[in-house]
Amino acid sequence: MPRTDVLLADPRLVAAAARLGRPLVKAAVARAQQRVRDGEIAADAVAVADAAVAELPQYAASLTPVINATGVLVHTNLGRAPLSAAAVDAVVAAAGNCDLEFDLVSGVRGRRGTGALDALAALVPAAEAVAVVNNNAAALVLAATALAAGREIVVSRGELIEIGDRFRLPDLMASTGARLREVGTTNRTTVADYAGAIGPDTGFVLKVHPSNYLISGFTASADVASLASLGPPVVFDIGSGLLAPQPLLPDEPDATSALRSGAALVTASGDKLLGGPQAGLLAGRADLIRTLTRHPLARALRVGKLTLAALEATLAGPVPPLVRSLTADPGSLTKWAERTVAFLSESGLDARAVASKAAVGGGGAPGVELPSAAISLPASLAAPLRAGRPAVVGRVEAGRLLLDLRSVQPEDEQRLAAAVVAGAAVAAGTLTRP
Repeated sequence: MPRTDVLLADPRLVAAAARLGRPLVKAAVARAQQRVRDGEIAADAVAVADAAVAELPQYAASLTPVINATGVLVHTNLGRAPLSAAAVDAVVAAAGNCDLEFDLVSGVRGRRGTGALDALAALVPAAEAVAVVNNNAAALVLAATALAAGREIVVSRGELIEIGDRFRLPDLMASTGARLREVGTTNRTTVADYAGAIGPDTGFVLKVHPSNYLISGFTASADVASLASLGPPVVFDIGSGLLAPQPLLPDEPDATSALRSGAALVTASGDKLLGGPQAGLLAGRADLIRTLTRHPLARALRVGKLTLAALEATLAGPVPPLVRSLTADPGSLTKWAERTVAFLSESGLDARAVASKAAVGGGGAPGVELPSAAISLPASLAAPLRAGRPAVVGRVEAGRLLLDLRSVQPEDEQRLAAAVVAGAAVAAGTLTRP
C-alpha cells in the first residue's frame, strides 16, 4: 500500500490541500487506499494518487450544485431563488474586508448596508423607510416584539397559515409575547370582525397573504385600505417578495400597492419572487421602521455583508434568473427541448420533447400554472442524474422523468445535456463515477 505521506506529496494533492484543506484531501486519499484493499485498483502510487484526485470534492463545503429541472421556480429544498451572476460577483467582492460600516471618504464609521438599503428604497418609493433582517419570519418576529409585545395582534382565522416543515404563524407570534386576537372564520372575515376586536390593547392589525393555498367558494376578506381606516397600524405579510405588480401574477400582492393602499408596514422574503438572497424585507412608515431597527432584537436578526452585497446587486443589477424563468417564452422553451432531444436521440437515448406545466413554488402564486416544455426520459435515470456533478433534479410523472426547462437557466443548456448523457452512461454501466 502506498504510504499516505507519499500520496499527499503528489503535486496535484498538494495544490488541492491549499484549495480545499488538508483534512478533505487526506480523506480522499484514505478512500483511494480502501479501493486498493478492496481490489478495485492496483497498489501503485500513481494509480492510487489518480484515484485520490478523482475522489476530491469540487468545493470545501458539502453543498452540491444542482440544476433545477423540477419546473418549480422557487424550490425551497433546492435553495429557493438562484442568484444572478452580478449577485455572485458582489458576494465575492464583499468576501474579504469591505466598507460594510465604514465611510471611505470621511474615514469614520458609516451606516451599515447603505447600498442595499438605498437600492431597496429606490424600488419601493411608497415606503418612508426600509430595513433588512435575515428572513421574513424574522421580520414578523421583530414587528410583533417591537410593536405588540404584551398587547394584542388582531388577525383573521383564515390567515393563520402554516408553511413548510410545520412552521406555524400562531406559534411564531405567541413566541414574541404578543397575544393573538383571532377574528372571523376560516372562509369569511369582514371589516366589521376586525372593528369589533380593536381596542386600546391592540398593537397592530396583521394581514397575511395565504400564499401556499387557496380558499374558494363562499368567502370574504378585508382589503388593506378598509383595515387601514380602522385606526391601528396594518402590518401586511405579503410573503413572496414582489416589490411592484407582476402582470403574470395578478393575485400576488406587492409591497408598493400594499403601502399605497394604507399598510403601515410590509414584510416580505428576499429569496422568492424578488430573486435574491435569503432576507426579510421591511418597508413602511419611518417611525415604525425606526422602532424596529432600534429594538435590541434587531441586532440578533441582522444580516451579514454577503447577504447585503447579494441583495444590492439583485435590486440594482440585471434581471435575476428567477424573473427570467418566470417570464420565459413558452415557444422558446419548446425549441430548447426539441434541440436537446435531437442531441440526446443521436446518443441513443429515449428522449422526447413534451409540453409541461411549471409552478412558482416557494409558497407563492398557488394554483397558477405556467406553460412550459420538458425533456421526457426513462424514470430509471432519475437517480443517476441526481448523483451527477452537477446534480440534475427533475420530477417523475406517469413513469417518466421530466426535466422541465422553465426552471433551468438558458446558460445551462449544454451542461444539462451533458449531464443527461453522463447519467445514462452510468445507468448503462459504460461509465463509472468515483
